[in-house]
Amino acid sequence: MTHVRLTAWVAGGLAAVLVALPAAAETRTITDATGRQVEVPADPERVFAAGPPAATLLYTLKPRAMVGWVRAPRDADLPFLRPDSRDLPALGWLTGKGDTLNLEVLLTARPDLIVDYGTVNATYRDLAERVQAQTGTPYALIDGSFPTIPATLRDLGGLLAEPERSEVLATYAEATFAEIDAILATVPEDQRPTVYLARGPEGIETAARGSINAEIIERAGGRNVVEAGPDGLAIVSPEQVQAWAPEVIVTIDADFAANVGAMPEWQGIPAVREGRVHLAPSAPFGFIDSPPSVNRLIGLKWLAHKLYPAQAKGDLRAEVAGFYTLFYGVTPDDAALAGLLGE
Repeated sequence: MTHVRLTAWVAGGLAAVLVALPAAAETRTITDATGRQVEVPADPERVFAAGPPAATLLYTLKPRAMVGWVRAPRDADLPFLRPDSRDLPALGWLTGKGDTLNLEVLLTARPDLIVDYGTVNATYRDLAERVQAQTGTPYALIDGSFPTIPATLRDLGGLLAEPERSEVLATYAEATFAEIDAILATVPEDQRPTVYLARGPEGIETAARGSINAEIIERAGGRNVVEAGPDGLAIVSPEQVQAWAPEVIVTIDADFAANVGAMPEWQGIPAVREGRVHLAPSAPFGFIDSPPSVNRLIGLKWLAHKLYPAQAKGDLRAEVAGFYTLFYGVTPDDAALAGLLGE
């Protein structure tokens, strides 16, 4: 039996790491991000992702192992997904406030491994232990924080027996982070824009500093106007946004982006007044969130072009096409790219 170790990142900055030894049997033991010992297949062939972030990660690393989507892709997503993955069944998901999966459905799908990717805490640990006990299927939890993406790609690539592909994707992630750091080195912190993340058609749901939903803004050097809160997400009033006076608004809601300019309560906010309300692309996965997974790597490049138009170099459309080819297995044509980027 081969032993693999996955240690959680701690506050000081250590990453979740899988150190895989050569496979010597059909199973191996890992220690996941919560410290649980889990015996997993040496080469998992039928993998269920417990939530949307894990589904996106699994799709990019080993799409042929997916037993289904947690939710059905939208029609707008289909052109950006591999043809052999588009019609996989929607099984529901195990984690988060939208959990919809019946364990009988999970058993019918016959996965040999369950993976979850995202927040790691006692709640998710207890869920993993309970589902594993009830189904007999190994269940591994992986730290989903943004800085760990390169290590996570290598780690999960080892777990899925896809080390070569995971190395390519991890190298891309490292290069993306380095590119952003090079931009930030030219922009003093006090000259970086203040940013508000608007969620929902009214724009009043937002994500606080430090939350998994907004950490991409901070990684891009944006100064999130919403202070850290106990739950990450928050509901605020337009009057509060007026007081914050963000220079940039990033939204994941098309209705809000289309209507904010005519909404009286949002007038006078610098971002609205100066036309710096940016709708993040969302197909097949969001650039900022929805879900918070490896899709945020191209979101980071997109956000850099929005926050620092003078400093961000390169052809954004070409960058997006290259990312989609590498991570999603589909190369969008010019018309698809224009629609995706709102050009």
